[in-house]
Amino acid sequence: MHKITTIAILLLSAVAICQAQATYRLEPDSIMIGQQARLTIIRAEQYPSAEALTQNSIVAVSQEFDNESQTQTTVITCFEPGRHSLRLGNDDSLILSVSDVPDVDTASAQIRDIAPLQREPYTFWEIARWFLLALALVGVGLGSVWVRRKFPKKSFLSRPEPPQVPAHVRALAELEALRTRNLWQSGRCKEYYTLLTDIVRNYLEEACNIPSTDMTTDQTVSSYQTSPYSTPDDVQQLADMLQRADMVKFAKSEPLPDEHNLSMNEARAIIEHTAAIITAQQPEAKEAENHE
Repeated sequence: MHKITTIAILLLSAVAICQAQATYRLEPDSIMIGQQARLTIIRAEQYPSAEALTQNSIVAVSQEFDNESQTQTTVITCFEPGRHSLRLGNDDSLILSVSDVPDVDTASAQIRDIAPLQREPYTFWEIARWFLLALALVGVGLGSVWVRRKFPKKSFLSRPEPPQVPAHVRALAELEALRTRNLWQSGRCKEYYTLLTDIVRNYLEEACNIPSTDMTTDQTVSSYQTSPYSTPDDVQQLADMLQRADMVKFAKSEPLPDEHNLSMNEARAIIEHTAAIITAQQPEAKEAENHE
């Protein structure tokens, strides 16, 4: 019984060793110069890299590995004729035979001049299409002249310009869009205050002729204070809002949530109050022009 157990163990060990033995295949093992062959390695303890297989004039072109079958496939080529040994480690090697391109006897070949280009005659439709194209261009030109004479002030191609949106309506819409983006709620305070002050500065520049986008905070407040469209409360709100924005943008200050909402309300109040003053002064300006 002991002998039978020993024999079984030896047989199982031999089978395991055979299963663990690496397999090397080179297909084909004989190529023409510049052609490619495929090296397949199965169940090896160590797989050579593409750099390691680039040896003895042999070049590894690409390499892939399949984890399920433990198979490495390498595409190789060679540009030097002869028999080249491909060392794989553990004293294993394969031979790749590379044949040169057969010589061509150019002395026996008859060399001829290149035949000249042959011109095909023009067909009727080739001539007719150019004639029709010329007629179409002439027709378009005459048609455009006729349209300009018939409709000198209006053109069927022109589109009516959309009505111009008042500056305060556009600015208030931009403030509402900024509010719905929830920038400061997501930690983007600097972006919030940059957009907020840009909306107010652009409005002052368009409605009050104050070049606020090129001014500092103090210059903007001073110019707004001397304009006929401001009130002391609006001037103070503008100063507070711009100074709070400067602290966020340049001093990395973190205002409280109530201060974020306060800045938005101040910007809206400045635009609404300024627009109301401008609207109220427009009839007076027109009446003065009529008296003159």
